[in-house]
Amino acid sequence: MNSPGTPATPPKRAAPPNAPDLFAALRALLLPYTPKLLVVHDEDGHFYANWRNVDAKGKPQFFGAVKVSGRRHSFHFMPVYHFPELLAGISPALKKRMQGKSCFNFEALDPDLLHELQVLIEQGVSRYTSAGRL
Repeated sequence: MNSPGTPATPPKRAAPPNAPDLFAALRALLLPYTPKLLVVHDEDGHFYANWRNVDAKGKPQFFGAVKVSGRRHSFHFMPVYHFPELLAGISPALKKRMQGKSCFNFEALDPDLLHELQVLIEQGVSRYTSAGRL
């Protein structure tokens, strides 16, 4: 029980029952490209990869990540930041999942959205390869 004047601690939201499956499915979308990437984190609830090429200052450049935070699974994909025209053809359902310029949030496994995201990744990797970034 909280003492008077102390704000109540909100209850933690439990991860949805399919959370491990959702993380695994989102992570699996990036795994085919790992030979071209430098994987920085690959652990339960967190996958993070940079591209192998560095910027003009010698710093690694972010490529993509999957991070679990409570119920939300954030999928970050940098090619859509560098090539925003890749987003022109995405469905309203996938667009609704966007937060910012290169992040998609998911709370449930949706095979149709995962397939659409896979196509977007293929297009982004192709653009990065054409631009000499991968």
